[in-house]
Amino acid sequence: MRSLGFDVQVAADVTEAARLLSAVPADRRVALVDPRFVGHVHALRLGLTDPRFPAATVPGALTAQPEARPALVRALDTTAEAVGAGIPTGTSAAPVTDRTVPGRLAVTMDAGGTAVQRPELGSLVAAVPVDEPARAAAESALAAVDDESVRLRSAVKAHDGFFTTFFISPYSRYIARWCARRGLTPNQVTTASLLTALIAAGSAATGTRGGYIAAGLLLLFSFVLDCTDGQLARYSLQYSTMGAWLDATFDRAKEYAYYAGLALGAARGGDDVWALALGAMVLQACRHVIDFSFNEANHDAVANSSPTAALSDRLDSVGWTVWVRRMIVLPIGERWAMIAVLTAVTTPRIVFYALLIGCAFAACYTTAGRLLRSLTRKAERTDRAARALADLADSGPLAQFVAARGPRIRGAFSAPVIALVGAGALIAAALQQPFGSKQMIFAAVFYAICSGVAVARPLKGALDWLVPPVFRAAEYCTVLALAARSDVPGALPAAFGLVSAVAYHHYDTVYRIRGGTGAPPQWLVRTIGGHEGRTLVVAVLAAVFTQHSAFTVALTALAAAVALVVLVESIRFWVSSGAPAVHDEGEPA
Repeated sequence: MRSLGFDVQVAADVTEAARLLSAVPADRRVALVDPRFVGHVHALRLGLTDPRFPAATVPGALTAQPEARPALVRALDTTAEAVGAGIPTGTSAAPVTDRTVPGRLAVTMDAGGTAVQRPELGSLVAAVPVDEPARAAAESALAAVDDESVRLRSAVKAHDGFFTTFFISPYSRYIARWCARRGLTPNQVTTASLLTALIAAGSAATGTRGGYIAAGLLLLFSFVLDCTDGQLARYSLQYSTMGAWLDATFDRAKEYAYYAGLALGAARGGDDVWALALGAMVLQACRHVIDFSFNEANHDAVANSSPTAALSDRLDSVGWTVWVRRMIVLPIGERWAMIAVLTAVTTPRIVFYALLIGCAFAACYTTAGRLLRSLTRKAERTDRAARALADLADSGPLAQFVAARGPRIRGAFSAPVIALVGAGALIAAALQQPFGSKQMIFAAVFYAICSGVAVARPLKGALDWLVPPVFRAAEYCTVLALAARSDVPGALPAAFGLVSAVAYHHYDTVYRIRGGTGAPPQWLVRTIGGHEGRTLVVAVLAAVFTQHSAFTVALTALAAAVALVVLVESIRFWVSSGAPAVHDEGEPA
């Protein structure tokens, strides 16, 4: 127990156990452990040190974090008569002599409304033998399993891509253990991965073959570190909401910085690929928001089943189809491997062509499957899901005004259809109207009206999860089209910066919702205009600043303003939020 960071004290009976518990500072975790416990250290680690759960138990041991300690005290009082004397406890860990005590306390806490987590131990041993034969059997089982190898195996994410599973994880888990033994934290490894990717982007920006080769190698190493941070979190149980947020947002920052590096490198060779770079970023961001919206709309839906989902489950039982389907969607491992290899041996233009083709195919595949699932399932969306979709929509003051005072059109598919009509008109105008045309402003106003009408009613329809992705595509593609057609030097890099800042805001919104802390405050959304407000501002800027570099300066100023407001508020929130710890799981132990 001391090796896990606990201070151990022994109590003679229940009364002394309660007294010792009450003497422990209120901000500390406490635990009860039977002195006859036989098991792996990692079993105790899983049961007693995971920060994500207020209370947890394994056979022979129970822990409670500060928020669950009152429930533990009440459970001790309730079960005192059944427990009997001789229960030791401690300031952080306390052995108990009756093997049923932790289990009884856990049941009592559950019954009292405090959920007690019971981690899956797999092959790990955790037992309280009652006699010598049982002890011998437990010790034999203990000796048969190496808990360190189990710990390493469980550090690897359970459902990962083909490239990550077979080409990264076999050795990155050992890097994670090396980091753990030297006291490094997952957030430090995440930061190292970001710095490595930024150096890779700088290497790509040189525009030389040597720079491209170095960039490809550094990008792969950055991905190794990216895998290592999550494995380190699972290996050492250093979970945190901020860590998950850093991991996700840094992934986007790394990828987009690398795109910019490739575009700068290509420009040194006389090839302007900024439009392709921005297109790749837009496509990737829209893919992700489709994932987020669909998952938020359906993860707690009632009667959430469909023939399409059943077919998918049947395909999962055929081994090779699992890997093919995971590769088709071009996850981050396969995507970064492709980018790294093509950077080293081809040109930035070819890298972006491959990215656009691969991501477009993956987007079509996943979206088609989700459309089929949504149309064939009879799910009832919850109020929480509707609220999450409304938050992901990122509606600003204009859309909110229309939603509050405008028409509420009924219909099973009215929301996505109205959103598509507005988005289609907006993008068509951006592509067809001459740059600087006042018609673009009217198209943006029409889009704002459609946006408000689309979200006027709760987003509980079968396809309402399409509304946020449609809004993202409309805003991002409009910025891309106007910058590309402006023929103004520097407009596309400025547009790249603007979309990067806005995309950061949208990813930040997703991870706040996932962390259970709700969407960003309304004042932030109003300050940066919402998707329809920003789109209207860009349309006005295109109509007003048509001469030379004025449009570039205006886009740059808008990007800087959005980035400043979003970053300051985001950093303030994540540093002070106190959100519950979350992280992706690894393999069951």
